[in-house]
Amino acid sequence: MNWLSLAEAPVPEGGLFDFDATLPLMAIQVVILTFILNKLFFQPVGKVVEEREGFVTTSHKDAKARLAQVQRLEDDLKARLQEARQEAQAVITAAEDEVATLHKAALAEAKASAMKLREEARADIKAQRSAADVVLAEESRRLADLIIQRLVAT
Repeated sequence: MNWLSLAEAPVPEGGLFDFDATLPLMAIQVVILTFILNKLFFQPVGKVVEEREGFVTTSHKDAKARLAQVQRLEDDLKARLQEARQEAQAVITAAEDEVATLHKAALAEAKASAMKLREEARADIKAQRSAADVVLAEESRRLADLIIQRLVAT
């Protein structure tokens, strides 16, 4: 037989849409194939996909929770840092005020000490001047007496 004779052969009755026992047999085969594919392929793959989706969802929730915790910790650290900066600024301001007060006190004490030394020096100079005036007055009298004695003696 050659291929041309098969192609020219008459088409049996019913043709393409012949509804004999092959249609229900094909339907049963499709149902069985669907059942087998569902049991062997789709359910295991579906389980893996569901597990993976559950893992991804859980991981996403955990990541969100950790991110929220990190954000809270970051906010807490920022607040602590701000408080520490404010405390440091307060300490610096207090130290600057204390230094200014100590400087003023030391300056006032130095001025008082200088005034005291100045007054003591003035009193000392005055006492030495008085002593020098007394000595000078005595020397003047003695010299005057000496001059008078020499003038009278001559």
